[in-house]
Order: sequence, then C-alpha cells, then structure tokens
Amino acid sequence: MATLAAAALATPLLLASASPSAAHRHDPAEQAAKDAAKLAGKLVQKSSATDAYQHLKKFQQIADTTNGHRAAGSLGHDASAAYVYQQLKKYGYDVSYQQFDFIYTETQAEKLQVLAPAPRDVEIKAMTYTTSTPVGGVKADLAAVPVDATTGCEPTDYATGTFTGKIALIKRGGCTFGEKQAAAAAAGASGAVIYNNTDGVLSGTLGDPATGKIPTGGVTKAEGEKLVADLATGPVNISFEIRQLQQKRSTNNVIAETRGGNAANTVMLGAHLDSVTAGPGINDNGSGSAGLLEVAQELAKSKAKPANKVRFAWWSAEENGLLGSEAYVANLSSLGKKEIKLYLNFDMIASPNYGLFVYDGDDSDAVGAGPGPAGSAQLERDINEFLDKKGKPHEGTDFTGRSDYGPFIEVGIPSGGTFTGAEGIKTAAQAEKFGGTAGVAYDSCYHAKCDNLSNIDMTAFAVNIGVIANAVGTYTHDLSSLRKPVVTVPTDGDAGSGGGLHDGHDHDVTE
Repeated sequence: MATLAAAALATPLLLASASPSAAHRHDPAEQAAKDAAKLAGKLVQKSSATDAYQHLKKFQQIADTTNGHRAAGSLGHDASAAYVYQQLKKYGYDVSYQQFDFIYTETQAEKLQVLAPAPRDVEIKAMTYTTSTPVGGVKADLAAVPVDATTGCEPTDYATGTFTGKIALIKRGGCTFGEKQAAAAAAGASGAVIYNNTDGVLSGTLGDPATGKIPTGGVTKAEGEKLVADLATGPVNISFEIRQLQQKRSTNNVIAETRGGNAANTVMLGAHLDSVTAGPGINDNGSGSAGLLEVAQELAKSKAKPANKVRFAWWSAEENGLLGSEAYVANLSSLGKKEIKLYLNFDMIASPNYGLFVYDGDDSDAVGAGPGPAGSAQLERDINEFLDKKGKPHEGTDFTGRSDYGPFIEVGIPSGGTFTGAEGIKTAAQAEKFGGTAGVAYDSCYHAKCDNLSNIDMTAFAVNIGVIANAVGTYTHDLSSLRKPVVTVPTDGDAGSGGGLHDGHDHDVTE
C-alpha cells in the first residue's frame, strides 16, 4: 500500500508536465490501483467501531424484547434482519430477502447428574437435532466405549449386551457425532454422552433431524475423563435429561449489493446474523454483522463509483448448520458462481480474550484442512499485509468448514476472513502476542446468556472493522492482487479458531 500511496501522491505532478496525449494513455491497471488505495484509506479512516457499537446496542435491545435471543426462526432474528434491511435501503443499496425453510431447534432441558457412587452435577450441552428423553429424564447406568482412533464409530466398538439400556460414554474423534450416537443406538444404548478430546465445552450437531436416534449431549474432556475413571472402579448411575423442540420454520438471509459495478466481477462479504437460543449473540455474531453494516454504510457515504459489484450478506440459520449460506450458494446459477471472485467471512470479531486469526488460505500452518480454492492464499496475504502495516500481530486459523465460508469453498470460490476465537483456550504464547489471559477461553460467554454488550473487546472490534474496510475499498476497484503469486512459507500458527480443536459452533458435526 505504501508504494500505491506514493504513486498516488506523485500522479498530479506527472500529469502537470505531461502532454494531453500522454496523460490520456494512462495505464488502466495503474488507475485501478490508485482508486483502490484511495478508497481503502478513506474507508479505514471513516469506519468506526464506536459507530458499529450502535448496531450492537440495537441487536441487544431486540434480544431483550424477544425472549433473550435472536435465533433464526424467532422474532429476535426477524427484527434483526428487518433492522439491517432498513439500514441498507436507507443508504441506497439494492436489498433483498432470501427466504428458506429449516428446522428450528430450541433446547428445553440439558441435565446430567451422577447419582452414584458420589452424587454431583455435570454440565452437558444438548446436540442440535438430538431426540428427547421424557420430561424428567431417565435414570440409567453409564457404559464407556473403549478408546481408539475411531472411538464409537463402528459396531464392533460395542460389546454385545454391554450397552443395552445404558447411556454410552464416547470420546470425540474419528467420525461425526451423528455416526457415534447412531452406532450406540444400534447397540441398544438409551442415550449418548460424548466427551471432548480437547479443552473447552463441546457444542455440536447431529447434522439433521433424521440423524437423531437417541438423546445425545456433549461434556468437557475433564468431565468425560472423570466419568471414565469412576467407571474403572465400579458402576456409575446417572440421571439424564435432554429435551429439544424441533419445528419447521422460515427465515431470511439479507442480501445487499451496490447498484453499480461490473457484476462479472462481484466481490462478496458475509456474516451470520442469527444467535443461538441461549443468549443475544452480541459477539457471536452481532460483531461481524455490525462491522459489515458499518463498512457498507461508509462505502455508500463515500459516493464511490465501484468498478466491481460489491455484495454483502447477513446469513440466517448459521447456528443450525450454515443453512443460510448453503441455501444461497445452492441457488446460484453456474454463471452466478463464476461471477463471485471472492468471499470474505467475518464471524466473531470482538472476542473479549481475543486472538487475531486470519483464515489460512495456503495451508502454510499445515493444520487441519488443506488450502482454500485458488485465490484464497492471496486473500490471506492481503489481510496479513494490512495487519502488518498497522503493527497488529496475527496468526493463521484453519478452514474447518464450520462457518459460512464453507459452502463457497465447496464450489471453488476463493475465500478468507478473520475471527477472534470462540471457546478454545488461549495459549501462553498467544497471551504474550495478543495480550489477555492464558488458560482462559477466547470467549468465555460463547453460546451463553452472557454473550451481551459487555462481551465485546473494542480493540479487536476496531482492528477487524479496519480489515473489512480495507478489503472493501481495495476490491471495489482492484482485483489484481488475486493474480499475484504467494510464496508459501511454513508457519507455526495453531488451530486458533477452529482446527477441529477449538471451534465448537452448533454446526460442528465432525470430530
């Protein structure tokens, strides 16, 4: 950017001494770069975390008056979508709703009590699309599935008769949660408790309503290992209640795009607008939604005439399994897919114990999934270069497919974005790099009632709004960086937000 800025400053002097014919023969690529640098600088300067916070206050107000949440299919989400829609209309965007049907879920009970040998309560999270126990739950003995690389995935993991009428205790790993509980059900188990294979709570989904066979919930690694240790000394009897409302409902994505710009070069950015039913979802993902809305408004106020069409999306039902972005991508024509030159995703960008994570487009971290589609490495590089120029440390984070970039990657659209961490635990090295507290979750209020206005770190929020603003300003005029090769150098970034270890969004179906 420094080179571009210098070129922009020198341009008036050059034109003043050049002949009209020479001035007329300017390089279109050079002009695009100048326009991009100018607009990016303006948007970064004007886009404000303080202004975006006003949108967060509105989301909080909506949740406070609609049963405490903004989940897809609820009044809270409908009101949030209407607010975003109205704001964008006011700023002159071409705005539309994209409606789709889905199965709304709301957990009504999630309780686990050890009755014997030593009574205690264990925190458990109901898996999305689980079947339900009777009201009041069931009492049964636990039976642990032997641990191996694919614990609980095959019928042979369940010794004949051992699990009949019992609650299967299964370690995470090797296959989906849905496959584990289905195998346990086939072995006669009356329920399943899956315990994590890393630190942090375990919040997941069985995939879809048809998959659910027996009541299933997730517990922490520590609680699971304690239950296994108790079983080693004798029987463990528990009271187990998992109940969940499941109901067909309709919901809307909000899609907004500039009226001008070449549709053949569409630049797309998105954030999910829905929360879980447990709380208002101000960081997850009011933060990404508000940041995107703030930059969209500043782009409109800039009066820029975009060379490329810029499209913003506020997804619904992400927490139910990326359903909004999946519906959008599924409804794109083959031409529509080709027209989208990039997709940037912003999901949880203001975590209180944050890390600054950038999606690892070239797989330089060698963690989890491989690289994104061609162009993803360039998107990562561009974000990294912006953060470097701002003096902000950053790390890579894996493309796990567990946020709304997933459907875009599946159809070959270059993808990237940023994230500040969910229930994963900050390392000592990350605390030294980013500040904050080691040994504590990036967001201790992840998927909880306390994910409210007090759960926002304004420093992280401002940094990531700057990332959004710089990307919008740059790609509105200039996509040439997507064609510039990236030299991949192995890096030491860890899974951060989601190498399958830390990301526990409700749509986390894999192990």
